[in-house]
Amino acid sequence: MADSSDSVSVNIEPISIDSKEYYVKTGSGPVWVAVYGDQDKPALITYPDLALNSDASCFQGLFMCPEALSLLLHNFCIYHISPPGHEWGAAAINYDASEPSVDDLADQILDVLDYFGLGEVMCMGVTAGAYILTLFATKYKQRVLGLILISPLCRAPSWTEWLYNKVMSNLLYFYGMCSVVKEMLVKRYFSKELRGNALVPESDIVQACRKWLDDRESTNVMHFLEAINRRPDISEGLKKLRCRSLIFVGEDSTFHSEAVHMATKLDRRFSALVEVQACGSLVTEEQPHAMLIPLEYFLMGYGFYRQSHISVSPRSPLSPCCISPELLSPESMGLKLKPIKTRVSLEV
Repeated sequence: MADSSDSVSVNIEPISIDSKEYYVKTGSGPVWVAVYGDQDKPALITYPDLALNSDASCFQGLFMCPEALSLLLHNFCIYHISPPGHEWGAAAINYDASEPSVDDLADQILDVLDYFGLGEVMCMGVTAGAYILTLFATKYKQRVLGLILISPLCRAPSWTEWLYNKVMSNLLYFYGMCSVVKEMLVKRYFSKELRGNALVPESDIVQACRKWLDDRESTNVMHFLEAINRRPDISEGLKKLRCRSLIFVGEDSTFHSEAVHMATKLDRRFSALVEVQACGSLVTEEQPHAMLIPLEYFLMGYGFYRQSHISVSPRSPLSPCCISPELLSPESMGLKLKPIKTRVSLEV
């Protein structure tokens, strides 16, 4: 039996997480949006990675953490935006003209914000979704309060990535969401530890992910993949961003070098890099607790706080004794952020 001192006690008053679903008409077709929380609060926009959707299979792990749920829903109304045709039960989209580009997808976000009457918003995206939100921030700087990016992209695809994506796109076109495509996507999302091997079975979350992927319309996934595979390099535009940015990347992420490159291009006065050990690209699902402390300190710079009546044990991830010394320096997660590298292990 585990020692009681190892337990974590978190008392949080119930928070309403009723959702409302909308199909928002945009210049490039309808977009599905799930809204959680009080729409009078500031807005947090999310955008998922390839073949996932924001509602259940990209941010579920993060929002299932009681501390994260309290921190985010206490301060924000959450607007989960899915790429075209990535919502549950979506039909195949057949474009009469050309497929949407990444610019079209970024412009869709502007249409969504205008539809809900939103001004400045906080943005959270994963990999391909992080690229779309970053592109949106470079195009519409006055609409973005801050960026929370998980394993993000900002450069054009390398030849290796381009060819890999082309193979996946062709498989989706000819064979749909077949086992080979699912294996390629699972490798994109998760670390080797979770994917298992001949001796260790794959984790429950990977098995659940394979089921999520079975429900995806392969044609729509292919369209999003083609858009991402044609993405331009937006590195130079990052230097002109003045919103604060917080980047998370798993140490074992396929896009680790991309995230590090992006951190070097952002203004060091307003950005921070958090590297998570033993983790793949999908930090929100694989190690969501590793995001809590940096998120809390990042949001404190905007005047957002978690509920003061939450009581946590000394072993809780939000306990001050567990906070990395770098995060406690005045310059780190306050009004100005410095680039840091925080290693968060599984034992936290």
